[in-house]
Amino acid sequence: MPLKSVTESFAKVIHGLKVGHLTDRVIQRSKRMVLDALGVGLLGTSTEVFHKASGYSKIYNSNVSSTVWGQPELRLPPTYAAFVNGVAIHSMDFDDTWYPATHPSGAVLPVLMALSEALPPSPKYSGLDLLLAFNVGTEVQGRLLSFAKEAYDIPKRYGEMVGTLGSAAAASKFFGLSVTECQEALAIAVSHAGAPMANAATQTKQLHMGNAARHGLEAAFLAILGLQGNKRVLDSETGFGAFYANYSPKVLPDLDSHTWLLEKQDVAFKRFPAHLATHWVADTAASVRRHLVTDKAPLPIDRIERILLRIPDVQYVNRPFPKSEHEARHSFQYVACAMLLDGVITVPAFHKHQINRPQVRELLGKVELEHPRDNLPNFNTLYCEMSVALKDGAVFTERSDTFYGYWRKPLSQKDLQEKFRANSCRTLSCHTVERLIETVENLEDLEDCSVLTTLLKETSPPKIASKSIYILNTIYHLSL
Repeated sequence: MPLKSVTESFAKVIHGLKVGHLTDRVIQRSKRMVLDALGVGLLGTSTEVFHKASGYSKIYNSNVSSTVWGQPELRLPPTYAAFVNGVAIHSMDFDDTWYPATHPSGAVLPVLMALSEALPPSPKYSGLDLLLAFNVGTEVQGRLLSFAKEAYDIPKRYGEMVGTLGSAAAASKFFGLSVTECQEALAIAVSHAGAPMANAATQTKQLHMGNAARHGLEAAFLAILGLQGNKRVLDSETGFGAFYANYSPKVLPDLDSHTWLLEKQDVAFKRFPAHLATHWVADTAASVRRHLVTDKAPLPIDRIERILLRIPDVQYVNRPFPKSEHEARHSFQYVACAMLLDGVITVPAFHKHQINRPQVRELLGKVELEHPRDNLPNFNTLYCEMSVALKDGAVFTERSDTFYGYWRKPLSQKDLQEKFRANSCRTLSCHTVERLIETVENLEDLEDCSVLTTLLKETSPPKIASKSIYILNTIYHLSL
């Protein structure tokens, strides 16, 4: 008797999961993910990498088109709308993070939003249809990551491979593909996957998310057209296993015993736009700063002899003197110094003029790193310990084992909504922002999920950035 196929078991789960399988906890958690992804995506439309990606995508034209969020004048074929909106979500590293390490929403939500608008209006796709496909796409990512011990550590070689397959799974569910077509979509998606970490801290890393969204959707389209691939692509070390040194796939449980990973493992929502590991550093630096600064006095930089960070050995986040916003978002050293100096980190903290401040560069020169053996590069166990030594011999040490926004210490619903308001208020009117919050809050009751994209077309005149900065400052200070 032939061994059961892992790939077929995935296809059966993608095909067979129904709205009735969704639990209240999964619905609530995934709605928070949807709201956060929409907000960081709207904020991301202001970035340089978004404008480059959307400019490139304008060369494509189609009779079927979907909305680029917050850009009513720009409509693209669904695959390229998914690409551009995926880039926007990840353009500041502000999007949600799961464990094992992946950014689950950015590869899936843009696909479903594009399809909800581009597919024929009959039959309508409900909010529950969207939530089901969203959770199928998220589930596939988490299940694949559980097959490799290497994936439990902060990535060293690749990122976002599972995003491409999550995108393909979500699109396959939304289309209602057969089990065989779902298998083909996964096989095609594997050949589209791949995002080398050498491009971390560059604008190209932001394309990884857009590519995951686009390529997964393309895989589903190609499967519909009958394109064939290896129906055991997830079973093989030369298939999806090629991305991992210790790949050990397992057949998924039958549907009658299915349990959602999101039921057991929540996601992390960031309070500032930088690599997740730097959030432990920011939390620790804020605690140390209280020893050094009283009232509104400036940080006594001239009294500081040394800043020691005891953190995991994550080479692509070890950037002693970052030169760009993307390098600063991937710099333990910069986040530590920015928090010590300013007492808060917001979106403008990564602008070039902030990175190049003389006070920042002076502090960066005082930072040293240590990598304790027990501090492994793993988002579930890592910690940050910071010691600031003064010239008079005084030493102040603090440690952070978690931070507000982490999955074990999640953002409150109020603060998640405030983050969304801050991120979207420069693109959408205040009225539209509130309608989006209300719509996502009641997504499971929505008869037609394309209402979401209709709201995303409603722009407003540019607003003063200080309003959103103030809101994010408030979220941060309330959490300390």
